[in-house]
Amino acid sequence: MDLKSYLKDRAAEVDAALDRFLPAAKEQPGTIHEAMRYSVFAGGKRLRPILCLAAAEACGGDPESAMPPACALELLHTYSLVHDDLPCMDDDDLRRGRPTCHKVYGEGMAVLTGDALLTEAFLILAETPPAKRYPASSYIADLALAGGSTGMIGGQVMDLEGEGKELSKAQLVKIHKAKTAALLTSSIRLGAMTANATEAKLESLTAFGQALGLAFQVIDDILDVTQSTEKLGKTAGKDEAVDKATYPSIIGLEKSRKEAAKLTKQAMAALEPFGKKALRLRQIAEYLLERDY
Repeated sequence: MDLKSYLKDRAAEVDAALDRFLPAAKEQPGTIHEAMRYSVFAGGKRLRPILCLAAAEACGGDPESAMPPACALELLHTYSLVHDDLPCMDDDDLRRGRPTCHKVYGEGMAVLTGDALLTEAFLILAETPPAKRYPASSYIADLALAGGSTGMIGGQVMDLEGEGKELSKAQLVKIHKAKTAALLTSSIRLGAMTANATEAKLESLTAFGQALGLAFQVIDDILDVTQSTEKLGKTAGKDEAVDKATYPSIIGLEKSRKEAAKLTKQAMAALEPFGKKALRLRQIAEYLLERDY
């Protein structure tokens, strides 16, 4: 199966699982469940859950066992987007090509939608079948650290506080290790854990995730200044508008492209111990690097 078909099939499987896990839109109170589904089924690529499933495959596991954490990851990621788009944060009216949650349901309901998605994520994660080396508490702790005040939220804090300031490349890397790479790394780690990965394998996949997460952010920064709103599915040029530090603004566009390639190469090197079993992870890394910029 080629990568395009693989991504399409895996995304469909994740969507079907999310549909099973989430409360029905008509379940009371209906507005919150409708808003949750509106935000989750807005057409995302399902990158984080697919990475989770692919990591399970790389460690010889059954992707079906990795589906609960895969769905939990997507819900936590979606909650972060709902809150990011609020007027008090990035103040965006468009996400994944559709009006953002607060534009459709109001700011108060959008806050509650994000809260509900975050809570639901950990409920789903608690249902993950334990592996010999990893009880359910291991999965919960890994995602909580990735999404918490020293992970994604900490990165968002540093990102907000850095607006309008001249930051160094080292400071920007610190922000995005937390804001972006932490959750991507947890996606890969959780998939590996469901496959009962050894400590050595988990360490290699952690290195892969950290390099891939930083590469993903560099590419995202490039796309923000090179692509249109229609192509991105969100408002283009937002980073520059709020004077946010990005890779292109600090090291320039061409050096940013080289940085993305270097980080992707580092990610690939971390997969060497897995041989052919990591084919999908390699293909995904290449796919992300080659996004149109």
